[in-house]
Amino acid sequence: MKQLRNTVIRAGMEALYFSGAHILLRPIFAGVGAIFMLHHVRPRRADAFQPNHHLEVTPDFLRAMLTHLRVLDVDVVSMDEAHRRLTERNFARRFACFTCDDGYRDNRDFALPVMREFGAPFTVFVASDFAEGCGKLWWIALERITAAASAIEVPIAGVMTRIDTATPQAKRTAFGRMHDWLRSLPGEQEMQAEISALCARHGVDETGIARELCMSWDELRGFADDPLVTIGAHTITHCNLAKQSETVASFELATSRARIEEALQRQVAHLAYPYGDRIAAGQREFALARSIGFRTAVTTRPGMLFPESADHLTALQRVSLNGNYQDARLLPVLTSGAATAVWNGFRRIDAA
Repeated sequence: MKQLRNTVIRAGMEALYFSGAHILLRPIFAGVGAIFMLHHVRPRRADAFQPNHHLEVTPDFLRAMLTHLRVLDVDVVSMDEAHRRLTERNFARRFACFTCDDGYRDNRDFALPVMREFGAPFTVFVASDFAEGCGKLWWIALERITAAASAIEVPIAGVMTRIDTATPQAKRTAFGRMHDWLRSLPGEQEMQAEISALCARHGVDETGIARELCMSWDELRGFADDPLVTIGAHTITHCNLAKQSETVASFELATSRARIEEALQRQVAHLAYPYGDRIAAGQREFALARSIGFRTAVTTRPGMLFPESADHLTALQRVSLNGNYQDARLLPVLTSGAATAVWNGFRRIDAA
């Protein structure tokens, strides 16, 4: 299903490009700016099985987007500046922000040099447990389990089910099925228990992944000293906030900010919701972020920024720079707002 979805999305974007519809829709849906969402920025991997490929782009693709924005004469600004322009209703010039979720080391090693080429600021949202080296990046653990196994047994709907992972196609199908099953479990504890059991059975060090891929506090201190870098919060554990009690969700938000501020000795004013979609962040989470004092909070709901976004500063939409669509030809479609407009049924704001 995910492969079909990716094919349909790409076909839709290409249809917008070849028809020229994105040019017609730009004046209506490009808005006043955009917040671009990234995760990994690193050279392309050679692995045949990469189910999380959508979460990474190459430095060259990031460079292509920045070049495209320069041609469009769009200001690339920090989240602090975006907040100022939105609250002051200063829309004389279009602007863009770049954000990276999770705190991966490649943000320092590969994204930062590209951003320096353009003098472009960006924000990295850090899950404090990842920086501590004890966090669990379960989607990467699941990829490694699936890559190495020829079959996997999991208790789907209470029934132990054997899933074939012997071939590349079987692995892709199995990963999608298990990913959806894990995210559908009623609580974070249940999901973590299942992924921990899988890691134990298949010899994957789940906490070692954070130490391998994410910046430590010591690394983040040096990284955060760069004037182009802003550090934001991404909760403690990277949990689905909507599945937590209000007390736990508040603790995740407030304590993650406090831990980052203590470790880095700088204010943390911006938040990214883990997962950030409708089943992970809604009205309750938007209100909590606001009450805790975050100036902005970003979702993964697709969309551009509009003047009305100033009324929803803790429910801001983003434009994903998705690894499955790294085609410079599609950049004008992404910046036109046409693709997100079609996705949203031509609604400008999705904050309900």
